[in-house]
Amino acid sequence: MLAAGLCAGLLAQPAQAAADPVRIHDIQGGSRLSPYAGQRVADVPGIVTGVRTYGSRGFWMQDPSPDRDRATSEGVFVFTSSAPRVAVGDAVLVSGDVGEYYYGGEAAGGQSVTQVSRPAVAVVSSGNALPAPVRLDARAVPDRYAPQGDPAAGGSIEGLALRPERYALDLYESLEGMAVAVADVPVVGPSTPYYELWVTVEPRENRTAGGGTRYGSYDAQNGGRLKVESLVPVAQEPFPSADVGDRLAGTTTGPLDYDEFGGWTLAAREMGAVADGGRAPERTRAQRPDELAVATYNVENLNPGDSAAKYERLAAAVADNLASPDILALEEIQDDSGPADDGTVGAEGTLRRFTDAIAAAGGPRYEWRLVDPEDGADGGQPGGNIRTAFLFDPARVSFVDRPGGDATTATEVVRRGGTAALTYSPGRVAPLDGAWADSRKPLAGEFVFRGETVFVIANHFASKGGDQPLAGRFQPPARVSEEQRLRQAEAVNGFVRDITAVDRRARVVVLGDLNDFEFSPVTRALTRHGALRTAVASLPRDERYTYVFQGNSQVLDQTLVSPAIRRFDYDIVHINAEFADQASDHDPQVLRFRP
Repeated sequence: MLAAGLCAGLLAQPAQAAADPVRIHDIQGGSRLSPYAGQRVADVPGIVTGVRTYGSRGFWMQDPSPDRDRATSEGVFVFTSSAPRVAVGDAVLVSGDVGEYYYGGEAAGGQSVTQVSRPAVAVVSSGNALPAPVRLDARAVPDRYAPQGDPAAGGSIEGLALRPERYALDLYESLEGMAVAVADVPVVGPSTPYYELWVTVEPRENRTAGGGTRYGSYDAQNGGRLKVESLVPVAQEPFPSADVGDRLAGTTTGPLDYDEFGGWTLAAREMGAVADGGRAPERTRAQRPDELAVATYNVENLNPGDSAAKYERLAAAVADNLASPDILALEEIQDDSGPADDGTVGAEGTLRRFTDAIAAAGGPRYEWRLVDPEDGADGGQPGGNIRTAFLFDPARVSFVDRPGGDATTATEVVRRGGTAALTYSPGRVAPLDGAWADSRKPLAGEFVFRGETVFVIANHFASKGGDQPLAGRFQPPARVSEEQRLRQAEAVNGFVRDITAVDRRARVVVLGDLNDFEFSPVTRALTRHGALRTAVASLPRDERYTYVFQGNSQVLDQTLVSPAIRRFDYDIVHINAEFADQASDHDPQVLRFRP
């Protein structure tokens, strides 16, 4: 039987000795690139171990007679383009073109998938026993994540011989396309709308308080993480909903695949059941009467076109989970036409609807301050014109209005009455500096609480777009986006030092979505010269995360304070990042202190 979508004109096949046919481990070889790439092979035997009828359609087959080389995989993906006409357990002979396919394109930096395309498939028999899956657990996965890339190849690890006993990425590559199994594993990345979740086969590896896996340094990549998808279409069997802290109970089995959205993926033909871990969204305590509460929240492209449910959930989080902070810095407030690219830049409608929803949820009647951006100048979703904005409770705190700041006019620091003041409040920090090209500009404002001035600077630094992937073929991966955030951090650091140069006792809070880790060069640049210290360092290590990406719980949102704020109480309020049901993909955070 031939697979659907066969190409009628087959390439000339190289002569092969009948006693020495090409087998799957020959195709895979001992590195990431097949020695047969660009060649056509004939009658390669295998047992079908998984069939994918959606997306990149095809099937995996595995040689039931492996060699003794741990570095050579016994499985391979056969790309059929249309729905394959084979079933799990079929013994097949496959002829086709061997190649390396880069999901997302070679320039994205991911690893390639060795595959056979333009196949001719002959089913020899059906109902055969499947090769036993390789059990992946803490003992199987090496502690070291990846070898150092070859400098002569731009840091690529593609040409290096695999050492599966030494490196986690080498182990996974040596199992590419083979059936693997995980059993009773913790969920470390919640299920998503794309029908995926993340587990770890190393439960004790950098465990967080919520049951996830913490990304705490560039050398702690957490090699036990695997993405799990199902080979069963969701129309036939809904994908399970899972939160961090749940368990994928029982055994999950299927071929080991690789894709552009996270790397190594268990394509499950048999999937375990999700066992509830009991994780619930957190609530922070209310500030005391003499404490100022300053919070920040990325509300993920909020605009008037969003559903009432989204507004209600975000509002309830402010009023309840965040205990109605006195000042709230918001990121990703879109203009009043949302993603429609129609020249609108004002966000009065967005903020009015949000503050109305907070009041309806039992929170205070917040007022707002912001500076509208120039159309299309600040990045983010095209047409959305995202920006930072301040909400504040006028019953608790007052805003010092000094008009005149606009999208391109910088606020400056001056001396007034023997203390520091802003020329414009609200005002933007160095908006014409090249550091902020196609990125959100910081918003600075003066607030007064119980007679004391507090400067708040809301930020949303440039994204990590363009960085090489953690599980990619370049090791260590290049962080190309970091250069812009470094310049942004230097600009904010300089502005804070301008304030404290006028008044060393000035209380300054810098906060927002910084798109970088607490251990990063960006954070070091923000804290340079002692201008600021990061509040996240006050938390136990297992509580330091605001975002979950590809199964790694990590810090992207931060709050930093000037030296005059000596004592504070800081809390990351985990309500979104670990949960499948999210109002935003970020967790908010709140800082309480006595000015």
